[in-house]
Amino acid sequence: MNYYAAKELAASFRTVRKNTITIAEEIGEEHYGFQAAPDARTVAQILTHIALGPRLAQQIHGTEHLSTLEGFDFMGFFGKLMAEEQTPRGKKEIIAMLVEGGDVFAGWLECLTDELLGEAVSFPAGMIPPAKSRFEMILGVKEHEMHHRAQLMMMERMVGVVPHLTRAMNARIAEMQVAAAAKASA
Repeated sequence: MNYYAAKELAASFRTVRKNTITIAEEIGEEHYGFQAAPDARTVAQILTHIALGPRLAQQIHGTEHLSTLEGFDFMGFFGKLMAEEQTPRGKKEIIAMLVEGGDVFAGWLECLTDELLGEAVSFPAGMIPPAKSRFEMILGVKEHEMHHRAQLMMMERMVGVVPHLTRAMNARIAEMQVAAAAKASA
């Protein structure tokens, strides 16, 4: 029995994407050109990179349903995504890409079967590990987004925005402190 399958994968991806969109909305458009270091992506480029990220998984596991990555043209695929990432876009357009792309990807995830998620995909010779399940590879899309979202949260701090997740945690802690103080004085 699989306790974490397509439905749960889609739900967790939606949660991650919702938080990414909140960050995209909270950062002012005047900061979309901000980059933390000279060779780093700008806020706009990171958000666009996140929006485009699920396309690789959909190509490999959906469109082509590859059982091996031997011979897959990663450089050709990434070259197109990297060019698209450099296309100048405004905040509204980037947020729309995040919303629409997230909805499409989550909808696709919901339709995946346990059998498909359990299939092994082999890597080119010499790679370690030599193979992974489709489930692990597709879960990597969410992990990749969370990695870049952490970068964005640090960038929020750098431009003077306290991230929404931090604000929410601080509010919960304050509520617990008030409740504990009330209980202690009762």
